[in-house]
Amino acid sequence: MPEHVSLRTSPLSRPGTRIPLPVTLAVLAILAMLAVLATALPSSAAASTTAGRHTAKPTVVLVHGAFADASSWNKVVARLQGAGYPVIAPANPLRDLAGDSAYLSSVLTSIEGPVILVGHSYGGAVISNAATGHPNVKALVFIAAFAPEEAESALDLTGKFPGSQLPTSLITRRYPLPGGDTGTDAYVDPAKFRAAFAADLPARDTALMAATQRPAALAALASPSGPPAWKTVPSWYLVAGADQAIPPAAQRFMAKRAGAHASEVRDASHVIMISRPDTTTALITAAARTTS
Repeated sequence: MPEHVSLRTSPLSRPGTRIPLPVTLAVLAILAMLAVLATALPSSAAASTTAGRHTAKPTVVLVHGAFADASSWNKVVARLQGAGYPVIAPANPLRDLAGDSAYLSSVLTSIEGPVILVGHSYGGAVISNAATGHPNVKALVFIAAFAPEEAESALDLTGKFPGSQLPTSLITRRYPLPGGDTGTDAYVDPAKFRAAFAADLPARDTALMAATQRPAALAALASPSGPPAWKTVPSWYLVAGADQAIPPAAQRFMAKRAGAHASEVRDASHVIMISRPDTTTALITAAARTTS
């Protein structure tokens, strides 16, 4: 078995022991190399951290609108994740604009680093309000969405231009509120869902969407907006040119008013993020690249 030599009894530790010159030079060379490495490693680590900071992609937060849920973003989420973007698609409560915006604001508070905030339909009104006070929100992206001015509501903007089928396609149900009051939920009539909401999708898909839709409280759709963040945050807008829910003319008006970088797909329905996920993703990533 190999003999283990204690440093205390090693010949190198004995007084008066002469260490051969080659050994001395080898030890000095090793010590010099370790000193160089010790100096270089911290700066290399710092450089690596700095490079990581510059190459990290912003978090994309996707906010759904009325009569839908976060799964409406699934195709876009898959594409963004494939491109290396961190993504969050929170559930939008759809109860009232102030409360929904406060909820989304709490989500934004939990995110470190830059954010690209994306809204579809009523979700556009929510991101317009929620982004206020969050300097890490670098861009707003409206996907066939409401971009209200202060004091405007989603219902105001829907009626501002002709062409929406929603007013004649909604059915309502009462629901209880705390304190004994009641509210009113709006649903899209399943028999009219495809024509009003998703005409460019197969009927079998829209039948499932109609059955699983999340209702929006009429109070949310009628709530006036606060000061909109699009006045100070760079904006992008994707117009759905065949939208039967929010008239395309209303979308073009809002995009122009917000000074947004706008593009349009002529034959796309209201759910353009489902029927045209590549185009939707391209606009989001363009906003991310421009503002990063």
